[in-house]
Amino acid sequence: MANNPDLAGAFERDDPAFVPYLAAGDPDYEASLEYVEALARGGADVIELGLPFSEPIAEGKTIQDAIVRALDAGMTPDRYFEFVAELDVDVPLVCMTYYNLIYQYGQEEGPRPFVEKAADVGITGFVVPDLPAEEADPLREACDEFDLDLVFIVAPTTRGDRLDRMREQVSGYVYVQARLGTTGARDDVSDQTDESLARIDDWDVPKAVGFGIKEGDHAARIVRAGADGIIVGSALVDIVAEGYENDEPVSAVADRLEAKARDLKEGALRGAQQRAESVVPEDQ
Repeated sequence: MANNPDLAGAFERDDPAFVPYLAAGDPDYEASLEYVEALARGGADVIELGLPFSEPIAEGKTIQDAIVRALDAGMTPDRYFEFVAELDVDVPLVCMTYYNLIYQYGQEEGPRPFVEKAADVGITGFVVPDLPAEEADPLREACDEFDLDLVFIVAPTTRGDRLDRMREQVSGYVYVQARLGTTGARDDVSDQTDESLARIDDWDVPKAVGFGIKEGDHAARIVRAGADGIIVGSALVDIVAEGYENDEPVSAVADRLEAKARDLKEGALRGAQQRAESVVPEDQ
């Protein structure tokens, strides 16, 4: 079994964690390896690595298109595991995928074979958008067996028994959905973020906010609101898509991803400093 980095440990430093997302294999296997490694060079503390699924219900058009490109290029669960094993990064890797792929993998029914293989290649945890907390016991048990984390997504509407159940099951960090709807880069930051963070303020896991973060100023705003980290997907996938559509050299796209990662990480650090100083600039 791989010596998997500690996921919660990525959030224990004074600086907030930057958690980027890319779909593995988008637009092809070799380019995707370079793109993920570029994010690590740019300051990623954790990387959410999507395993493409044909019905990504939580995703907007940007990530749906990335998933189609990856599937068309031949990405499968077994190829995904090869991809993870080949990556040259030293940050925790979180598999973001849908439960059908996890449940159906291998000869034994249920999530255990997938989780065992994931642990073996170096995955540290899972985000499974279509798995209700009420039905997560088998996956939680498999994660416990192989010492992996299970991250849940808390939406602005998540309350009551479901929220309590997530609190019982979650480990590593909690993914705080900044707004309703599907993923996608936005030009503003949702006012729902503060309320969502306040609702889980007493949870004993780091809180990372995603959905709509596009630039460093957004990252600063989110961290000032109390987040322990930021999750960014569509703004990065847009760079991959533009490179693919314009037939740019892989190295040029990787450089742009690295620069964007640095901007987002620096924004998060700026927000942490502003939070510590209790100063909110008048223009933000």
